[in-house]
Amino acid sequence: MTNIPLLKYIAELKKPMIISTGMANLAEVEESVNVIKESGNKKLILLHCVSNYPADFKNVNLKAMNTMKIAFNLEVGYSDHTPGIEVSIVAVAMGASVIEKNFTLDKSMTGPDHKASLNPKELTEMFESIRNVEKSIGDGVKKCTKNEFNTRKISRKSINAKKNIKKGKKINENNICIKRPAKGIKPKYYDLLLSKAVTTKKINKDDGIYWKVIKII
Repeated sequence: MTNIPLLKYIAELKKPMIISTGMANLAEVEESVNVIKESGNKKLILLHCVSNYPADFKNVNLKAMNTMKIAFNLEVGYSDHTPGIEVSIVAVAMGASVIEKNFTLDKSMTGPDHKASLNPKELTEMFESIRNVEKSIGDGVKKCTKNEFNTRKISRKSINAKKNIKKGKKINENNICIKRPAKGIKPKYYDLLLSKAVTTKKINKDDGIYWKVIKII
């Protein structure tokens, strides 16, 4: 991270670079980023990292990842040394494009990294979870999805006849109600119907109230 001569050498090779920012403050990250960009290499991803093995959850500070993304307009990721897989999954949900995670065949082996590493089963679970999170992020447009259309017809409510209503009868609170399914006029027109609507034909109990069977007076 702070080995400027090494960063210059690597940057001049014009290869994509992934730099962990463990132990660094924002000013140090800025210095390193500037050195790389001045070398003409813009293919850079920054990894937020807490260099403890294992890292404590309370020190993770995932928001720092997006602070770097905004500050340097670069892709970011997370170098994860926390136990388990939760933090890596959350990091992806927050915009990480790269996850670095140690794995081991045996957590009881000698050395500082094994206890903070994943075994093959856990690593597979992390991969699968991250892919599911990526699918669920979406495009950010708030809309009714195609898969929701049928549910909407059943779950939403509309204005319906509370009892049999004769032709020419004024709509009032005693003869209409709002309930499922959404087969009649939308509930937002409830007050309008109460004040101005008269039926143009007989409406049976539980039938939806449609515009074609009423007139506004």
